[in-house]
Amino acid sequence: MAVDALGILALTLAALLGVLLAALQLPGTWLILAAAIVYDWCYDWAKLGLVVLSVLAGLAVLGEVVEFAASYVFAGKAGGSRRAAWGGVIGGLVGMFVFTLPVPVLGTIAGGIIGCFVGAIVGEMTRHDDLQRSARVGIGAALGHIAGMIAKLALAFVIAGVAVSLAIFR
Repeated sequence: MAVDALGILALTLAALLGVLLAALQLPGTWLILAAAIVYDWCYDWAKLGLVVLSVLAGLAVLGEVVEFAASYVFAGKAGGSRRAAWGGVIGGLVGMFVFTLPVPVLGTIAGGIIGCFVGAIVGEMTRHDDLQRSARVGIGAALGHIAGMIAKLALAFVIAGVAVSLAIFR
């Protein structure tokens, strides 16, 4: 019984850390999934099961896709061109890395948002020489990035909740 409690505690701590990492735009969903896999492996795949683990892996993939696709979609909804949409995606990735160096924790979040905004503006300016239009598209891309972050965080909560709940109640 003590071993089971330690396993659940370790999985719960990994899940909490994973949610925190997901909030900081780091691979928290993957940490939760890895912890769930290790936990279930220790119990010969009897606690969570391969079907549940596969669904959780699918949710982790979905979180990554949504996080990066949201800025692309929102830039397009704001009237942006494909260049603006891709500029937002690439700018978000570059911004995350550039701002993480001087400001390790919050720099990733701010850098992603600022990078999406600037990248979409630059992309749109290569198509249309209209700063007001480009700024509107940049705002759309930045809002998309925020929506993607929120969606991924929500999926991290779901993955963590399912894994820990099944570990406790199965």
